[in-house]
Amino acid sequence: MAYRLWTLIVKELQSLLRDRQGRLLLIMPVLVQVLVFPFSSTLEVKNSTLAVFNQDSGAASVEVLQRLASTEAFPHVLMVHGDDELRAAIDEQRALLAIRFPEDFSRKLARGQSAPLQALIDGRRSNSAQIAFSYAQAVVNGYVADQLAARGVAPPSTLAVQNLYNPNLVYRWFVLPSLVAIITTIGALIVTALSLAREREEGTFEQLLVSPLTPGLIMVGKAVPAMIVATIQGSIIAAVAVWAYGVPFTGSLLLFYGAILCYGLSLVGFGLLISSVCATQQQAFLGVFSFTVPAVVLSGYLAPVENMPAVLRYLSFIDPLRHFIVIVKGLFLKQFDIGLVWPHLWPLLLIAVLTLTAAYTVFRRKVA
Repeated sequence: MAYRLWTLIVKELQSLLRDRQGRLLLIMPVLVQVLVFPFSSTLEVKNSTLAVFNQDSGAASVEVLQRLASTEAFPHVLMVHGDDELRAAIDEQRALLAIRFPEDFSRKLARGQSAPLQALIDGRRSNSAQIAFSYAQAVVNGYVADQLAARGVAPPSTLAVQNLYNPNLVYRWFVLPSLVAIITTIGALIVTALSLAREREEGTFEQLLVSPLTPGLIMVGKAVPAMIVATIQGSIIAAVAVWAYGVPFTGSLLLFYGAILCYGLSLVGFGLLISSVCATQQQAFLGVFSFTVPAVVLSGYLAPVENMPAVLRYLSFIDPLRHFIVIVKGLFLKQFDIGLVWPHLWPLLLIAVLTLTAAYTVFRRKVA
């Protein structure tokens, strides 16, 4: 029995690697996402344009403007000379944020009075504009604190922020651990979802059924190559994250690979279920796409799960990507041990048991 199972596993791996299209399908997503995602998938605001309507000719407004222009967020400053130009800069999306200095800005500061500024934000890009506004607000607050210190006046109480696990707020430290989970998802699902559908299209499904292998062994033979592919892809992304991008890995490699295997089992269950239902590879591709997009949305990668409605929060519990992203981030940045990994590991095992059982039931019914 072991030899028959080994033969089926080798046959599956050969069918994956024998043609150029299959090899590209396994390699290209890894290469493209490793090169593109760490730089494109970010919420940081850089190289934006700041529109400024300076009605004040004093030194204070000039210094604040210079500080704003020296940041990475606003290397481009668009000077306007009226309300119409200011509105046009926002309407035409030539500026993400606009600031108006009133006529008495420097004079009020020299007298020790409060001098408010007006900030106009492009609401069509609300998330980026709010982040840009926070950068500008930090620059203005820093200027005010420096002025108070120069006069010997104690600044008002401020909140000291300490960033744990990612002190410099490097966004790649957030993206790359999540990328390990996302790429593993794509690889495992594609390999398993296309396996039975490919057998049907190539006319070898009936030969597989009359072989000495039982339906259970056939499913195992289809699942093992997918788990091998997922483990290799996850290892490549993790190695690139640590050695190329400098993301720290603080956890245990044994826990990391144990979690990948459990996660791979849960993905294999979904993939085999899709493959058992679909008759063609095209249908299987659509099934993978229909699963992957909601899985990423509900995983907490794009938005916190806590911000979702109650129905979606409960629905996300059956999303294996949600649990594995927490595990991977914890192993990379938070030095998770087994006590912290287990609360997110047992849901993966439960999902694997349920999906594999459902896939086996559907497969037996199709065979019958």
